Amino acid sequence: SFLIWGPPATLVDAATTTITNSVLLSAAAVPETGGVGYSQASYYTILGLYVMSFPGIWSQVKRSTAAKVKRKTYVSDGESAAGGKGLRQQAGEIMAYMKANNYEVVDAGETITFRGVVQRSASQAFFLVFCTALGLLSLGLVLDIQFHDLVLPLLGKPNWFLLALLSPYAGIYYWQSGDRVDDCSVKLSTNEGETENEITVQGSEEELERMWRQLEWKEKGMVKIPGLLEQRS
Repeated sequence: SFLIWGPPATLVDAATTTITNSVLLSAAAVPETGGVGYSQASYYTILGLYVMSFPGIWSQVKRSTAAKVKRKTYVSDGESAAGGKGLRQQAGEIMAYMKANNYEVVDAGETITFRGVVQRSASQAFFLVFCTALGLLSLGLVLDIQFHDLVLPLLGKPNWFLLALLSPYAGIYYWQSGDRVDDCSVKLSTNEGETENEITVQGSEEELERMWRQLEWKEKGMVKIPGLLEQRS
C-alpha cells in the first residue's frame, strides 16, 4: 500500500489565522448602534495583520507538494541490554519496515538510503480546496469592507465573494504535481558496551513520526513519560 500524506496542520493554522483576522476586521468596521464610528487605528491594525497572514495560505499550498525533511537521532536497547537488539537485527527490522511501505534500497553504504513514492491523495486535494475557499471568502469580506462603494466601468459594483470560485485551482495545482518521491537515509551505530543502539534518520517529518512509533524507538536526549493507561497497567 502507498503512503498517504494527511492534511498538514500548518495549513489549518494558516487558514484559521487568516479567517480570524478577517472576522476581527469586519467587526472593527461595523459602527455601533447610534451611528458611532469605529476606531481607525484598530481597523488598520487588523487590516495589516490580515495582509501579513493571507500569503500563508498560498505558501502552504505550494509546500503541500514537497516533503518537510528533518534529521533526528533515536536510541534503542542494544544487544547487551536486557531484551535489546543487535545492529544486525535492528537493521533487519528497519529494512522490513521500509519495504512494507514501498521503499527500495538505492544505496547500501555506511548510511543506507531508501527511496519510495508517496501517492497523491484526493482527500488532500479537497482539503486544500476547502481551506483556500475559506481564505478567499475572507479576502472577499475584507475587499467588500474596504471598497464597499466601488463601482467599476461596465461591470458595476463587484461581488468580491466570487473570488472563492478560484479555490479549485489549489487542488489542481496539487494534483498536477503528481506522486512525490521521498528519500530516507538511516545510519546505525552502537556504544562501546553495546547497551544502546543509535539510529540517525533523515527523511520526511511524517515518515519519521510513523517510523519511531512503530519500531518503538526513543528520541535521543528525550525522556519518555508514561501515560495514564501505561501507569495503571
